[in-house]
Amino acid sequence: MTTFYHSTRSAGDSVTSKQAILAGIAPDGGLYVSDALGEKGVSLETVCAQGFHDTARLVLGTLLPDYAAEELASCVEGAYGSQWDTPAVCPVTPLGTDWLLELYHGPTCAFKDVALQMLPRLMSVARGGDGRKIMIVTATSGDTGKAALDGFANVAGTGVAVFYPHGKVSDIQRLQMVTQPGDNVAVCAVRGTFDDCQGEVKRIFSDEALAERLAGNGVALSSANSINVGRLAPQVTYYFDAYAQLVCRDAVRMGEEVTFCVPTGNFGDVLAGYFAKRLGLPVRRLVVASNANDVLTDFLTTGTYDRRRDFHKTISPSMDILVSSNLERLLYYASDGDCELVSSLMAQLAEKGFYTVPEAVLDEIRSTFSCGRADDAQTRRTILDTWRELDVLIDPHTAVAKHVLDALPADGTERVCLSTASPYKFCSDVLGALGEATDGMNGFACMDALERLTGTVAPAQLSGLREGEVLHDDVCDRERMGAFVESACARVFL
Repeated sequence: MTTFYHSTRSAGDSVTSKQAILAGIAPDGGLYVSDALGEKGVSLETVCAQGFHDTARLVLGTLLPDYAAEELASCVEGAYGSQWDTPAVCPVTPLGTDWLLELYHGPTCAFKDVALQMLPRLMSVARGGDGRKIMIVTATSGDTGKAALDGFANVAGTGVAVFYPHGKVSDIQRLQMVTQPGDNVAVCAVRGTFDDCQGEVKRIFSDEALAERLAGNGVALSSANSINVGRLAPQVTYYFDAYAQLVCRDAVRMGEEVTFCVPTGNFGDVLAGYFAKRLGLPVRRLVVASNANDVLTDFLTTGTYDRRRDFHKTISPSMDILVSSNLERLLYYASDGDCELVSSLMAQLAEKGFYTVPEAVLDEIRSTFSCGRADDAQTRRTILDTWRELDVLIDPHTAVAKHVLDALPADGTERVCLSTASPYKFCSDVLGALGEATDGMNGFACMDALERLTGTVAPAQLSGLREGEVLHDDVCDRERMGAFVESACARVFL
């Protein structure tokens, strides 16, 4: 069986999942989707009788069926091996009367590792040793960048260029990127916001003249952002695996519904939960938790998506996003595959800065999704309360989700809060939330102080950054990002 993918904005040209993963984004700027999503479900009985690795093979085989079973088995073995600090990969632990899904046990201490340890392997299989050269171009609000760099570093025939907003990521996040070794990696700070970085990356992908010049040297561009279906598919696994862990703990009976609360900016993490629901996971609600950049909260409340608002630099920087790219996929499915509508909405967003969805589409979205927000003060208070009351240390993104979850009335379901990063990636803000002064302290002084205060231990891959050499110090304006990509391609491949 071959599942074909096509753009959210036109159903004319279909590609296999391997082709979609290599391309990253559709030629018309849309995102790749499959109309077969949900036609074949994932067996709960099977999932609840196995571990993460087997479930990953099952989920990926369902979503990406043109990959052979042995190809996926090799990818899973390589992606979820000794680079994770727990055999469970993504363990579920108690959080008071709720549950915490810990997604930060990979090599870069963020949930992006679940997908970005897998994506390079999926791409390598898709290329099939055909000699093509691929340059991964990625915008990051903090975590994707390091995870992409770690996943693609020194992968044969592949380069990776990462752009991050200058001065708008944490000290630790920045150091994770700028100390990254590898002959095929390039990192550049951009004067602007994440949305500036992401918008320009999309423009770079649509730059036909650039594509032609690169093609002349045998180079093609692809993406490691969650616009790539190869990023999205692996994340579906941890929703199913979390459910299996709850069943094994007798917290739920097989078939009972569960609610997931997800801190999200680009909408990819929570969209993976929607994919899981379409594949048969008993999901009562998917709760979208936003910080002060609450464009998604407003959209789910009013039906109007409006990016014409002030940008807020928050203590949860990976969510400081005003254009949530993956929402486009949800609009496609919620409109019953109306490419014309999706294309029109995306054009309105680009030209006017806002769009309003039809009432029927909003009703369909609201049948699954709820929302809430937390400002920085509420986020800090949640970090403090969670530590004092539950003896659980959480990062600011997780705290946004917990604040939103705590504000929701109980609905009789078990509730899972997704924890997307180690608190030590944001040690200054976590330490400050616990009431400690941080003035004049760099990230490592805050890290040491947080260890002393809480009796917890920073992950070695973060504490070891203090010994790292800064290898990437480039800074550019948005208009120079394309030139940076072209020069990176020349350095890596020529």
